[in-house]
Amino acid sequence: MLTSAHVVAAGQESAAPVGRRVQVFHPGGDHTLSAVVVWCGAQGGRDDAALVLVDDDPRWTAPLAPVRWGRMVTDRPGTGCETWGVPEVAQREGRAVEAVQLRGVLNPGSGIIHNQYVMDLLQHPPRWSAPGTSPWGGLSGAAVYCDRLLVGVVASDRAHSGSGQLNVVPAYVLHHDPAFRAALAAHGAPPAVLEAVELQQLADPATAPDRRESTMRSPAALLQAARQTVPFHGRRHLLDEMTAWCARDGFGAWLLHGPGGQGKTRLAHQLASLLAVDRWAVLWPRTDATTAELREVRHAAKPLLVVLDYAETRVQQLAALVEAADHHPGGTRLKVLLLARTGGDWWHQALTASSLAQDYLEAAPTRLLAPLEDDPDARPGAYRDAARAFAAALPRIEGLSGYDWASTANSLPLPVHLGWAAFGNALTLHMTALADLLDTTGPATHPDGRGPHRTGDDTAREQAEGVEDRLLGHERRYWRHSAATRGLSPGLSTPTLETALAAAHLTGAADREHADLLWRRLPALADQPRDRRDAVTAWLTALYPAAAPLPWGTLQPDRLAERHIGRTLDADPTLADRLLDGADDPQAGQLLTVYSRAAAHPVFHDRLDAHLTDLCVRQHHQLARQIITTATRTHHPAPLTTALATITTDPATTLHDLTTLATLFPDSSRRLAHEAVRLAQTLTDRYRALAEANP
Repeated sequence: MLTSAHVVAAGQESAAPVGRRVQVFHPGGDHTLSAVVVWCGAQGGRDDAALVLVDDDPRWTAPLAPVRWGRMVTDRPGTGCETWGVPEVAQREGRAVEAVQLRGVLNPGSGIIHNQYVMDLLQHPPRWSAPGTSPWGGLSGAAVYCDRLLVGVVASDRAHSGSGQLNVVPAYVLHHDPAFRAALAAHGAPPAVLEAVELQQLADPATAPDRRESTMRSPAALLQAARQTVPFHGRRHLLDEMTAWCARDGFGAWLLHGPGGQGKTRLAHQLASLLAVDRWAVLWPRTDATTAELREVRHAAKPLLVVLDYAETRVQQLAALVEAADHHPGGTRLKVLLLARTGGDWWHQALTASSLAQDYLEAAPTRLLAPLEDDPDARPGAYRDAARAFAAALPRIEGLSGYDWASTANSLPLPVHLGWAAFGNALTLHMTALADLLDTTGPATHPDGRGPHRTGDDTAREQAEGVEDRLLGHERRYWRHSAATRGLSPGLSTPTLETALAAAHLTGAADREHADLLWRRLPALADQPRDRRDAVTAWLTALYPAAAPLPWGTLQPDRLAERHIGRTLDADPTLADRLLDGADDPQAGQLLTVYSRAAAHPVFHDRLDAHLTDLCVRQHHQLARQIITTATRTHHPAPLTTALATITTDPATTLHDLTTLATLFPDSSRRLAHEAVRLAQTLTDRYRALAEANP
């Protein structure tokens, strides 16, 4: 529990009563609980706060979700806030303790010199007849929230305010204290990252720090970078470089790129944790954040790190951040970290999009992230560490709490082929450790009916590449159990539901109505009643929650979703055609992007490449723009460039289509240079032939 230092120190002279026993109660309750002070700031000081540990007691109700911490990052006044407490003004003799909810605003400039927040109350101060005391006495220690973020704790009634203002100890002051952070860590609280209060509506909920401790139903959820299940290690030199980059004044951008699973997102979370110690705020914007919304970061007056994951697909958002940087005062640090699977064309185009972009991005460091587990001799230790970390977390997964995971992790035999280069990829190594643990509970089901994994004549490459299928086998248990619980099966077959899941990840949906249009494109769901289709949407929402209005999130990590999509498209290449029938431009673009990522998995032996190329050729009237855009942004453009070559050289392609295609090519594209020359030559030949036939 968070409270005030002067509350836990009441009645004694000690300034830091760590270890003191205190009593805790719920307002309106009929009993008190024993607790102990585990950290305490200075009474009446700028860190007038304390942490109290409630001992194990069956009467204590633990919070349902972990705390999300925040700090003010702009100088704009009038940010709404609220607090709950038990002030003297609400109490009546002979009655249970009563609570009060107070609303107010924070003006970041008020109290700034002494590192305080000042809460201006919106209520008119009550009449109070007791001289020398405050009507808000007893409110000390109450948490102050701005929407979902805890920003501080009430310390006192502000002098000379007529009880219209409250002094608040900011969260950033507490987190600046190593002892405070150590106390949180010692009792299981994850490393805190301070989120930007005024920009919190821009934040992607999938990357929120509270996801680390939130409820999990899927074993694959343990692999999400935001959960930080496996302790961070390595990358020390790179982290030092990045923290030094962040320490420079003003704006800066950094591009970090590499294959999926190399640890880009995990590294970004680690950097965010380090910066939080120095009072930075961090923003991971939503993928659908508008350019107008993103320009609001120009008001940042405190150090702010903005992380754009999959930056190659978010070029417009990057342009908005550059515009924001141009209007940023520059007196504080504003850094943009770009995470991408590839550099190349999209980055060159972003740099040259405007003179403004060139000014701000030309000096940006770019780094190809090397494999984390590059040393084969270190992989056995990394595998063991990952297995133990997963073993500690697996009991939190529904249906997996009845196993002795710790003993299982310690007794797992090392994979035979850990020396193979594929295990240098951190995610591959971690997925293998998790799959090996889960396989001890029983075989998982694969799309082709095989067991959990093959042995005997398998090569090391096949074992490394097959780990996604092994994990998907266990994920299918979760899908089926959830479908049965919701009454979807056996009315809807397992293949139907798995196809719906692949379709959901391939194109996405903006809201529930959009989702229903998607289901109507699938033959197995098109003839179902609306309530049954809505039940499929609800099933997906329960599997992978997302913030409204989005109906569902995604299976993470992305490589698992890509493998499932790839298996589905390999079995039914026509699915993509059906999904494109009526799809809007964002859905078509997402389909091509995800399809190209799935096709890059070597396990498909280029079959998906051929399917994707054929799709682009068949649907080039609808997809021309997306083919060219995706080819400049994906790390696996071969199927798309092959399709462009086929369309360009096909005599059946009309002159109008060729001319339209030419207008869509970027002004400068290294990756598409050969296709641009080929198209120009084809157009020249066509016009020459027309001129000869019609002089």
